[in-house]
Order: sequence, then C-alpha cells, then structure tokens
Amino acid sequence: MDNQYKTAVRLNRRISIHDRYSVNKQGFGNWIFERYRFQPGDRILELGCGTAAMWKNKTLPEGCVLYLTDLSEGMLEAARENAAHLREARFERADIQEIPFGESAFDCVIANMMLYHVPDLHKGLAEARRVLKPGGTFCCATYGENGIMAYLSALLRRFGVTDPLNRRFTLQNGEHVLKEHFSAVVREDYPDALQVTEAEDLADYLYSLGSMTNLDPACRPEIVDTLRREMKDGVLTVPKEYGMFICE
Repeated sequence: MDNQYKTAVRLNRRISIHDRYSVNKQGFGNWIFERYRFQPGDRILELGCGTAAMWKNKTLPEGCVLYLTDLSEGMLEAARENAAHLREARFERADIQEIPFGESAFDCVIANMMLYHVPDLHKGLAEARRVLKPGGTFCCATYGENGIMAYLSALLRRFGVTDPLNRRFTLQNGEHVLKEHFSAVVREDYPDALQVTEAEDLADYLYSLGSMTNLDPACRPEIVDTLRREMKDGVLTVPKEYGMFICE
C-alpha cells in the first residue's frame, strides 16, 4: 500500500487546498454526487473510499445500502466518522483486484480518484464489472493530464523531479481503458482552477504527494520563493482538470 494512504493526514492536506482555493465553490465531491442516480433499495459499493468526505451531509434514497471499502484501515477509520450519519453504511477492507462480494451484487459501483493506483487495472475493472448487476452503473472520477501537476512540472524539474504525473488512468486515456470492460462510457468534466494566495500551502500540497518522495525537504524554501515570484497581484492561478466517467 502507498504510504501516503496509511492515514488520512496527507489526503486531508490536499483536500484542504482545494477547499480553500478552488474557483468553483460547488466542490468536486458535491458535483460527483449530483451525477449519481441512486434508486430506492439500491446496493452501492464504493471502492477506495478514502476518508469518505464526499458523503458528509449526504442522504440516500429509502432502502439503499452503502458499502464503503478501502485498503487502508486508517482511511476506513476516517470514513466511519464522516459517514457516521448514514445508518445504511457498511465499512470493510477490500482490494478492487479481489472484491469480496459475489457476482451481480450491486446496482452501482464507485471508484473515485483511485484507479491510477491499481497495480493490475484491467483485473480491477473486471472485478468491478463482475459484482455489478446487468444494467448497473460504474462511476469513476479521475484527473486530467493538463491540471495542477502539469502546471508545476517545469518548476519541479529544477529540483530533480521529472514527469511526476501518474498517467495510468486519466481523463485523456480512461475512456479507451473502460471500453474494454463496459459497453457505454460517458465522460463529464468539472470546470475549476485554483487561485492560491499563500505559496506555503501549495508547497504543502506538493510534499503531501506520494510521487514527491524524491523531492528534498531542504528545497522547500526555494520552492516557496519560486511560487511567490509566479504570483500576479498576490494570486497564483493554477489550472485544474478533473472529471468522471459514467459507465454501463
């Protein structure tokens, strides 16, 4: 398991950056939730639920049962707190590559912001399809290749970090991958950007990423100074590229 996900600390740090500086105030999690089409009595499985922050203050149609799963016990601990109000929620440790449920067990399967971490992606997607009922929906959110890390790549090259973006499952290549497992795939994009006023916060974001293990902590003051020089009128505008695929 990636060390950055053993506890919720690093993930929460990144989420806080988006909460504080995103131009689109709807929030990515709220936008995703609006696109779910749950029906009364649905059985719902989320794989790699993380902290389950998206489920805060959300409700489900009558009779729905939600299974929140993750590889990390630390993440599940946070998920239990964030989804404590959902009496229909169940919590279980699970790997998308070996989902511990039977065939056609769920009306909706969710895998948000995690497929690019799966060692055997096609095995994971085959498992997601296996546990999905005929006519069910598979929803997966991811990032694009022209967002935050693409913007920061030139800066990072100065500090010995080359091409830090994980391109295993992005908005650009995700449709092709998904069509090997699902008959219908629709992409939807979430318009947004960051307008950062504190360079230290963006440095925190960088150092919270698992791909930044080669970034020397001693470089932090120079990184912060570089980011400050990029600001215009005290604001650093950073592009974001996020969205989701809805599959049947």
